[in-house]
Amino acid sequence: MRHLKKKVTLDRKAGPRKALLRGLTESVILYEKVKTTQAKAEAVQPFVERMITVSKKGTLTARRVLVRELYTDNAVQKCMDVLGPRYRDRVGGYTRIVKLGDRKGDNAAVVQIELV
Repeated sequence: MRHLKKKVTLDRKAGPRKALLRGLTESVILYEKVKTTQAKAEAVQPFVERMITVSKKGTLTARRVLVRELYTDNAVQKCMDVLGPRYRDRVGGYTRIVKLGDRKGDNAAVVQIELV
């Protein structure tokens, strides 16, 4: 039984799932809104929130954590220079998920995850 198991597997092995979530996190940070399925959006939301929380500290250690977790330097730069100062006074809840309807091909629930 899966009682109290919070990890979302998205029907992938650990490596591809981690790569998917890292890439989606980076896209949300760079473009500030991304259309995706509801399951992926709900799975990536904690990662985006964590990256913004880390970037609010503005220290060298925070930058190194972001470099370790994100793929490109552009995302790290935007986190540290733009998003960290923007959400300095906000305690949490940096993202919003808006439902857009169902996808035509497979009837999957499509949502838009965006920064508030």
